[in-house]
Amino acid sequence: MRTTVLIGSAALLLGLAPLAGAAQQQDVSACLITKTDTNPFYVAMKEGAIQKAEELGVTLNTYAGRIDGDSESQIAAIETCIANGVDGILLVPSDTRGIVSTVRQAQDAGIIVIALDTPLDPIDAADGTFATDNFAAGQAIGEWTKAQLGDDLDDARIGLLNGLVSQSSVGVLRNQGFLDGLGIDLADPDVWGDEDDPRISGNDVSQGSEEGGRTGMENLLQKDPSINVVYAINEPAAAGAYEALRSLGRSEDVMVVAVDGGCPGIENVKDGVIDATAQQYPLRMASQGIEAIAAAVREDAPIESTEGKDFFDTGVNLVTGSPVDGVESITPEEASEICWG
Repeated sequence: MRTTVLIGSAALLLGLAPLAGAAQQQDVSACLITKTDTNPFYVAMKEGAIQKAEELGVTLNTYAGRIDGDSESQIAAIETCIANGVDGILLVPSDTRGIVSTVRQAQDAGIIVIALDTPLDPIDAADGTFATDNFAAGQAIGEWTKAQLGDDLDDARIGLLNGLVSQSSVGVLRNQGFLDGLGIDLADPDVWGDEDDPRISGNDVSQGSEEGGRTGMENLLQKDPSINVVYAINEPAAAGAYEALRSLGRSEDVMVVAVDGGCPGIENVKDGVIDATAQQYPLRMASQGIEAIAAAVREDAPIESTEGKDFFDTGVNLVTGSPVDGVESITPEEASEICWG
């Protein structure tokens, strides 16, 4: 899929004299490539990129895979952007390792490549990364879950609904952060599913969708009907898990936590479908990514990282209607005002 947003000088189009500052600005062109064009997370990201491109006078083309995991469409989009001679690419990679060689082709052509939300593997394969600290997001819901369980922590039966079998970096970071926050020893921190803690009933995948979450939850319950804690990689998967639990009369006695913080997900927190989530800010990621490309081209400005991290951290907040001591959080009402902003 492709959308073209041409941001030109209205003054020139109307035959009017442009402002001196605008006349001196170097033309900048960029591409935004997301995993899909339908997931509300990427819709918000696209909105942020378009808004900032318009503000800064950047010509922007947007592309997306057909479905989550469609790396071939993303590779084709990068090749198109190379052929078009753009200055920068903002990329949410579906295949964090497999797409690196194509990213290098873009860089060899003089194009700045910035990863959004999902770091490349290795992370320094991109010129910069603007993302949630996904490990910290997982930690936040893990710490909250641990505090909620209290003395019942040793009796927890945990089902984990991950994203893809390919174990994208985001999926691994969220899963491992959650277990770390819960106080469970990690085996290989770069892999989910290899822990041997007896409280873990099992791992399954959801494709990050509601249907996948429902199917994954059904699979987990077949392995262990006594599951009482569910981690989901995102809110659609969590909503699907809730539906599976509700169909079995288990929705009231199972704790469900997730990551994302989208407006529909926050409504699910309000309604008790999800007990807690970690809110991230995709519009901010894309907006700041466009700013970075424009500044790099026009001012030769470096692409910054947050101090002590190898990426620029765009922030995260724990959202719950049941706050606990020692775990900072915001209310669902507060989260509704800034969802995916």
